[in-house]
Amino acid sequence: QVRLVESGGDLVQAGGSLRLSCTVSGLRFDDYAMAWFRQGPGKEREGVSCMSETGVVIYYGDSVKGRFTISRDNAENTLYLQMNSLKPEDTAMYFCAADWACGENWYQGGGADFDYWGQGTQVTVSS
Repeated sequence: QVRLVESGGDLVQAGGSLRLSCTVSGLRFDDYAMAWFRQGPGKEREGVSCMSETGVVIYYGDSVKGRFTISRDNAENTLYLQMNSLKPEDTAMYFCAADWACGENWYQGGGADFDYWGQGTQVTVSS
């Protein structure tokens, strides 16, 4: 059974930082590209970042470039998202997802092509 479990969400003030984690089991982690998506209140799900299985290919959504950093530890089957300079508009449920690759259009449809998803972790940024 494939499981993706996110953690690290919290309430934080604007300008603060958080580190999200996604622990994966039930699949060969280093065979899969991994991504973070988010869905804010009343918004569609959007792509935050995607990293290839080797970490060589990385994409970021325009709204988080320069503030968020994706990383992975294939030995620990864990994906991370370091979020700095958080803004109230970053408030959302954050999900990790797994797929075979990070294509150029990885974010389209809110990640509709991704095969596996976690349940999400809530990030709330107060002003």
